[in-house]
Amino acid sequence: MQQISDVQASESFLDRVRALILSDGYEPGDMIPESSLAESFGVSRTPIREAFKQLEYEGLVEIRPRVGTFLRRPKRREIVELFQLKESLEGLAANLFARRGAIPELAMLKDNADASDAAALAGDADTYARLVHEFHATLVRGADNIKLAETYERLMHQLAYHRIVLRAVQRPGRLSESVGEHHSVIEAIENKDWFGAEIAMREHVNASSRAALLSLSEQHELSEQEEDR
Repeated sequence: MQQISDVQASESFLDRVRALILSDGYEPGDMIPESSLAESFGVSRTPIREAFKQLEYEGLVEIRPRVGTFLRRPKRREIVELFQLKESLEGLAANLFARRGAIPELAMLKDNADASDAAALAGDADTYARLVHEFHATLVRGADNIKLAETYERLMHQLAYHRIVLRAVQRPGRLSESVGEHHSVIEAIENKDWFGAEIAMREHVNASSRAALLSLSEQHELSEQEEDR
């Protein structure tokens, strides 16, 4: 069981519970034991149950009365819709970012891209998945739009994004493709080509969503039950 870090302790209790669930190796469909989480945080089961209720609302877990709480297995349609929103939000973020010029976040994106190149060369999918999260978060932060950032954060909670990215970049060729797409976004931002930055970002998210859906389907991580049309 992963221990709670000092960094996590500065976050809200809900954020800490969410982070621990996502980083503790649970797979979709796995039961998340209340007792283990309560022990990790040094609390009773009551605040854990309250956190579970909010995480169920976000779409991350599923509470089955008198059975337990499980990491939710997303439906294919849900993943598609979430990525459609992600494409729009990050496309807008890239557009706004490119209008701002040489801000500190641009240097951070470049450093991230250099580290991503190294991870791709080494075939290190775990490190690259972490760098992807940082790249996208930096892009949204550089847009300097509070409402966009708030909406994006809520969306990412539902996606359990790190796990999805890790599956996607393990597909043959996807890791190097993703790195190249990041460089295209940065180039457009550097040139203050706000339209080109938005298109490059949208194309990147679209490619990532296709790889993610293929990978999740192959890993049987998507619910076989489709939503009513």
